Amino acid sequence: MTYSRKPTALFWVIGIIALLWNGLGVMAYLTKAFVTDEMIATLPAEQQAEFLIEQPTWVTAAFAIAVFVGVLASILLLMKKKLAYPLFVVSAFAAIAQHAYLFTNVEITSIVMPAMVIVVCVFLVWYSKKSIRDRVLS
Repeated sequence: MTYSRKPTALFWVIGIIALLWNGLGVMAYLTKAFVTDEMIATLPAEQQAEFLIEQPTWVTAAFAIAVFVGVLASILLLMKKKLAYPLFVVSAFAAIAQHAYLFTNVEITSIVMPAMVIVVCVFLVWYSKKSIRDRVLS
């Protein structure tokens, strides 16, 4: 007999933060994907430079996969579904691939945000796996 344990308040906090975090990632992706030259011209010079960097298509695809799959995984986590775990894994691999390219091929002014993205992705993989082991996800 399998049964699900009742999620703790911490589970709900982590799930909501995960959804917000990945939702902000989707907004960042959409901004980058649909920004116009006129919009770029209104930004400070250092931010303009970030938008003008040419990146391979696979890096942009990895960004999209990381954030959109991350949102789906977050929703499934909140729905207490085991499928959240493999989707967080896919999201993490995509984010790590994207940032590995950026670390090695682009001059990054700050490593804090890219490092934080990777840490959060790895945490969500671990936490969703732990939630399966704790029988919170079914």
